[in-house]
Amino acid sequence: MAGPTAMRLSSVLALLRPALPLILGLSLGCSLSLLRVSWIQGEGDDPCVEAVGKAGGPQSLDSRTQLDQSDEDFKPRIVPYYRDPNKPYKKVLRTRYIQTELGSRERLLVAVLTSRATLSTLAVAVNRTVAHHFPRLLYFTGQRGARTPAGMQDDTYVQAPRLAALAGHLSINQDLYLGRAEEFIGAGEQARYCHGGFGYLLSRSLLLRLRPHLDGCRGDILSARPDEWLGRCLIDSLGIGCVSQHQGQRYRSFELAKNRDPETESSLAFLSAFAVHPVSEGTLMYRLHKRFSALELERAYSEIEQLQAQIRNLTALTPEGEAGLSWPLGLPAPFTPHSRFEVLGWDYFTEQHTFSCVDGAPKCPLQGASRADVGDAVETALEQLNRRYQPRLRFQKQRLLNGYRRFDPARGMEYTLDLLLEAVTQRGHRRALARRVSLLRPLSRVEILPMPYVTEATRVQLVLPLQAAEAAAAPTFLEAFAAGVLEPREHALLTLLLVYGPREGGRGAPDPFVGVKVAAAELERRYPGTRLAWLAVRAEAPSQVRLMDVVSKKHPVDTLFFLATVWTRPGPEVLNRCRMNAISGWQAFFPVHFQEFNPALAPQRPPPGAGPDPPSPPGADPARGAAGGGRFDRQASAEGCFYNADYLAARARLAADLAGQEEEEALEGLEVMDVFLRFSGLHLFRAVEPGLVQKFSLRDCSPRLSEELYHRCRLSNLEGLGGRAQLAMALFEQEQANST
Repeated sequence: MAGPTAMRLSSVLALLRPALPLILGLSLGCSLSLLRVSWIQGEGDDPCVEAVGKAGGPQSLDSRTQLDQSDEDFKPRIVPYYRDPNKPYKKVLRTRYIQTELGSRERLLVAVLTSRATLSTLAVAVNRTVAHHFPRLLYFTGQRGARTPAGMQDDTYVQAPRLAALAGHLSINQDLYLGRAEEFIGAGEQARYCHGGFGYLLSRSLLLRLRPHLDGCRGDILSARPDEWLGRCLIDSLGIGCVSQHQGQRYRSFELAKNRDPETESSLAFLSAFAVHPVSEGTLMYRLHKRFSALELERAYSEIEQLQAQIRNLTALTPEGEAGLSWPLGLPAPFTPHSRFEVLGWDYFTEQHTFSCVDGAPKCPLQGASRADVGDAVETALEQLNRRYQPRLRFQKQRLLNGYRRFDPARGMEYTLDLLLEAVTQRGHRRALARRVSLLRPLSRVEILPMPYVTEATRVQLVLPLQAAEAAAAPTFLEAFAAGVLEPREHALLTLLLVYGPREGGRGAPDPFVGVKVAAAELERRYPGTRLAWLAVRAEAPSQVRLMDVVSKKHPVDTLFFLATVWTRPGPEVLNRCRMNAISGWQAFFPVHFQEFNPALAPQRPPPGAGPDPPSPPGADPARGAAGGGRFDRQASAEGCFYNADYLAARARLAADLAGQEEEEALEGLEVMDVFLRFSGLHLFRAVEPGLVQKFSLRDCSPRLSEELYHRCRLSNLEGLGGRAQLAMALFEQEQANST
């Protein structure tokens, strides 16, 4: 028995002998690690923490936490989403800006102390020079001696970008009273206040501490100047005086002498100032703004040149060398297409005409903003040539031979110009030269345009005109309306406009809208509290404008209309974009829907290996179709969002401009979008709407429409048949069938 056991043991040891050092090393390392952990846990507090506590006295964990929080900015608090399943569903109203929803505060709020006498002069000048730089700007009006703590006066010019940069380098958690420090008369050097003429900065934490003491300061402190009153209140109640420097940042100001010309002022204190005081009139404020804007522009150009020099020096060390430099220096390289469908095309133009027109015409006049842009590019090219070759040569433009331009989404607008120039030497010799130059208008910083505030809580009134030929498709629309609007409890209503012909729905004649009325009654039964209104109209040749006139009279002027078609499929996202893009008194919105191709020409499932799928709308539901591809129908304009007051104003202007028979003919040949386009001063906004996906259908093009609308209707039907490849395959199959 012992013999076989010993043999097995010796064989096992023989196998483990090569790994024995590794096992012993792992065991020893784990033992030492456990022993070290026990020693660390057995020790007292961290010696570094003890050293800090000894240096500043006894200090607990809470005090250390407060110290850390005072040195750091606020951190966002993330609240996890939780929905109680026992409570009913409630729609959440989203704010317009994400910073409002997150509770973010603006870093700088500027208050301006003005008076009734200077409100229309200096206050307006302040607003025009600094309002677009600050997110919040408040004006306090009253007498000059009013005890209103203000950030600046209206006779102060503020260099807004520098002040915003200064505020960005300061902590918002510490008590701050920063400005031009002045001494009180008869007080010590420590008792200082910030001169109101040069402006000052007050932190939010300091204002919160000062708030309980304001009532006492009003009764105890008498001062004719608000800046001195505020300074005394801060010193007496909190013991905090004005400082001119904080956290390494200095508040620089300049006192402008009387009758001093800003254009000739070149002192270092003036060039680096944040605030200039006093400004006696609005014209002087604008001259100061012009001078400081020119200084900032020169500084920006100087920084660009320095960065370009650094890029050249560093590029020499890269593997590509000088060949890796992009043109212009520091800007992104041109867009690189990955397929022939992504190649950016060049548009050809001359000084009078362009050969890439919006309406598809081969040639159209170069006018408006495009003409001004081309003229600016030619002038810039001539200026750069003269700057490079003067004084040896001086160039004068004769004419533009050829012009090419394209918009690169990664860079901006690129130009290639063939110029016929006249070169003049220093001795007066002249010669005609043809030179090609390349220019780039780079993309600047994206800014948000000021727009009136809108919310997602506005009720939308959907209007659906129905003719007898469209009655069969109406139940499908109503089911989509129930799924997209009634089911999620959207704040929207529906009005059905039933259009009868001259001989339809009369005595003894069948009602073509019986199925529509039954389907509407069924929805009202399924969704208690829902009211689907319908109006009956009799017209021989109904036009969209005449039908909208009938609906407009039945609703208040503040109603938001969503003019739909029987193929429209409304949903929450579509209604929200209708609310956000239609602005009363400002903008009307006409979305561009996605139109599916003819299923007879566009197969629903492409064969395997046939290449990429045809284009489908971004964000569209695959279950809703569009597997055979489609396109955004830019020719159709039957769907739109607008306010009733804006429509009534445009309609009244149409009636004033056109009278009698001319108005009757115009109403038959116009759509609602054309009324806004021709007879309204609103912005007309058109954009693709991926949420509006329509099945293929041939539109009924009425011969009563205007020539332009009739052409657009026919073009919409033709372009909606299929893509180029699908139409080519259909023609090929037809030729094959005819040949056999």
